[in-house]
Amino acid sequence: MDFNSPCIGIVGSAGAYGRWLQAFFAQRMGLEVLGHDPADPESNDPEVLLARADVLLFSAPIRITAPLIRDWAARAAGREAGRLWLDVTSIKAAPVAAMLASRAEVAGLHPLTAPPKSPTLKGRVLAVCRARLEHWTPWLEALLAALEAQCVEVEPEQHDRAMALVQAMVHATHLAQAGVLRENAVTLGDLDALLPLRSAAFELDVAIAARILSQNPAIYEDIQFDNAHVPEVLRRLSAQIDRIAGLVEQGDEAARVRFRDEVLGGGRAAFGAQTLAAGNDTFERVGYLLADLTDACSLSVYLPHDRPGSLRALLHVFEQHGVNIASLHSSRTRAGELHFRFGFDRGVDALRLQAVTAALHAAGIGQVLAAG
Repeated sequence: MDFNSPCIGIVGSAGAYGRWLQAFFAQRMGLEVLGHDPADPESNDPEVLLARADVLLFSAPIRITAPLIRDWAARAAGREAGRLWLDVTSIKAAPVAAMLASRAEVAGLHPLTAPPKSPTLKGRVLAVCRARLEHWTPWLEALLAALEAQCVEVEPEQHDRAMALVQAMVHATHLAQAGVLRENAVTLGDLDALLPLRSAAFELDVAIAARILSQNPAIYEDIQFDNAHVPEVLRRLSAQIDRIAGLVEQGDEAARVRFRDEVLGGGRAAFGAQTLAAGNDTFERVGYLLADLTDACSLSVYLPHDRPGSLRALLHVFEQHGVNIASLHSSRTRAGELHFRFGFDRGVDALRLQAVTAALHAAGIGQVLAAG
């Protein structure tokens, strides 16, 4: 067994996370990766993974993960002893229990994000359930370090109770909002009619709902239906909405007092001063970002030389041509390319921007990808 440079087997390698993990293990960690997925006829036979993979990672839809693990344990018939089994499912109790029924060392992982465009999980949260570890502990630590995520150690049952709130409740809330918007479209128009009147909070809620509705629906279905703690959470959510609706329908001063004291005051007390301050700060920062993204004129620039001094050289070109920058934001693509978005005031000289674009291309400092 090679604990330093193991062979990785991914069950579910044709899925979105399976593909991301293949790239991560092969490119970031330099490991041999074997994949099996029923959806990919060219993937390896399960026997190949059971014979060769030192680490077996399950990346499958929630509803089939635990039965799938049990099937692989039966196939392995003890050959998994001394190896490491992992999963990346959005629930943890059932998959971890299924892996523990094998003879492998076991840890459950849950990246709380869709497969990112970046090469690591930097800036994202990763739930880690250490179930049965001995010889593989140092390698798992190296894996977590390479992933660069914010790792949170948690027990499987506690994880699932938390996900009923963190994922299922949040998704259900925004799906319900989408339903109400759909029902009111006949009288008030669709989102194109409403968004010009948006608040920052409405814009963020619509963005979250759009994100959910544009992703793989099976994922969001399983998050609701395959976590045993979700029904009670949704009942409590419904009860809170009904409570607010009842007070508003009552409409008198007594109802207003109860709303202020119980709904608003109770919420403030439950959150606490520190959480309220941090949440307000986050909302303000996101609001500034949304405002910057509405700049009437903008340039998106790819910075090919990602090294100290590159941004200074890029900004110097704007200075040379007398162009003032109103906003500046950076991001990275899945391949790690560094992109900048520059926003400008409405009165910016279009000819000067054209000169900046030409100078950037001529010097090879930056490549303008889009102009708004």
